[in-house]
Amino acid sequence: MARMRSAERRRQLIEAAIRAMTRDGVSRTTTRSIAAEAGVSLSVFHYCFDSKQALLESVITAITDHYLTVVKEAIRPKATLRETIRAGFQAYWDHVSANPGEHMLTYELTQYALREPGFEHLARRQYELYSDTYTELIEELRHSMKFEFRVPVPVLARYLAVMTDGLTLNFLVLGEDSAAAHILDTIADQVVSLVRDDV
Repeated sequence: MARMRSAERRRQLIEAAIRAMTRDGVSRTTTRSIAAEAGVSLSVFHYCFDSKQALLESVITAITDHYLTVVKEAIRPKATLRETIRAGFQAYWDHVSANPGEHMLTYELTQYALREPGFEHLARRQYELYSDTYTELIEELRHSMKFEFRVPVPVLARYLAVMTDGLTLNFLVLGEDSAAAHILDTIADQVVSLVRDDV
């Protein structure tokens, strides 16, 4: 029972950290401000996280889980593979549009990790997590809809991570997404074109 309470407290602090960092920026967010955001004492924070690195890694994972949950729901098999894939991209994009600050935070976390000595591995882990997430989604879809790709799944996963990462940053910089639907259509078409027709 105590373990469940501890896990719940960690989740509370992670979500508080996301809110505080989204509002104030990574460098200006302190453990004290995160504890205050969560409504707990500083000692509770230090009980749940033994380092800032551990917290930041948990934040990166949590933000990824936020949109992974909605994408998984969206890519339940539909009439066609193309329709299924496109629905997944739309779910991701709806999350970006509804939570731009959270997605902006992911880029700030990357820059912070790359510039802060000893934190560099967090940036690497962040981008490995993006590829791993796409690999998981592709494998689930491949098994449920019974198809194979012409390219290795890890290559396709990295490609999709790069494409959506770039599209997200483009939206955050330019502040409009009028071309997003056409770009996502193009990516979905490309994915379908990579499906082997000899299986």
